[in-house]
Amino acid sequence: MRAMMVRENNQDISVMRLEEVTLPPPGEREVRVRIRAASTQFPDILMIQKKYQYQPPLPYIPGTEYAGDVVALGPGVTQWKIGDAVVAGMLGGGGFAEEVNAHEGSLRRKPGPLSYAQACSFRSAYLTAQVSLVRRGELRAGETLLVHGAAGGVGLAAVEVGKMLGATVIATGSSDEKLAIVSKYGADHVINYGADFKLGFREKVKELTGGNGADVIFDPVGGDVFDESIRCINWNGRLLVIGFASGRIPTAPVNMPLIKG
Repeated sequence: MRAMMVRENNQDISVMRLEEVTLPPPGEREVRVRIRAASTQFPDILMIQKKYQYQPPLPYIPGTEYAGDVVALGPGVTQWKIGDAVVAGMLGGGGFAEEVNAHEGSLRRKPGPLSYAQACSFRSAYLTAQVSLVRRGELRAGETLLVHGAAGGVGLAAVEVGKMLGATVIATGSSDEKLAIVSKYGADHVINYGADFKLGFREKVKELTGGNGADVIFDPVGGDVFDESIRCINWNGRLLVIGFASGRIPTAPVNMPLIKG
């Protein structure tokens, strides 16, 4: 079968090459999925660049999220049958190929109304947003949600989930073009903090919240964005650390959480 293969880590993702590879039969409790669609997630890029917390051993087939049909069953499989439409997301990937062997527990049934292309880009973004905002952030109607990196897949999902929960959503991004997309997803306010974070956002957030700051902050960016976020959070606010797209893992000055309760 054909698959995109990564044999070395590099900042240039063009090191990923299309190759002919042999896929072994599915093992114990594995199913073979014929892939109909696969999405490119930011972790896929970071893994190639060796910047992600989890690094699959080389060589490997990337593609952490995909959708397709079950075409073969390994020994001991009880949850699926041939022909089932499934979605999957797994670190280490395998989705950038014609077929993949996946553990039966890593699969979920494809929601009927969604196309394969929609389903393969839904799981990580919207589950991350839902679990973060509902279970961890306990976002409530009437509160203010600040979403960073809002034009990315996870950011757009957070904007939509925040609005569904009844929050006022402030969204940040690095360009007006990106923020135009975010506005279409329902953000109440948008802030352009600039390509090199030169414009900031702290004072604007304070202005939009009457000096209080945001109740919940959704941060997949880290770095300077995190540093500013802890200075524009409301009393008893919740800062959700989602990722470090900026490349810098920040160090938290613990006096700020102490001051803000």
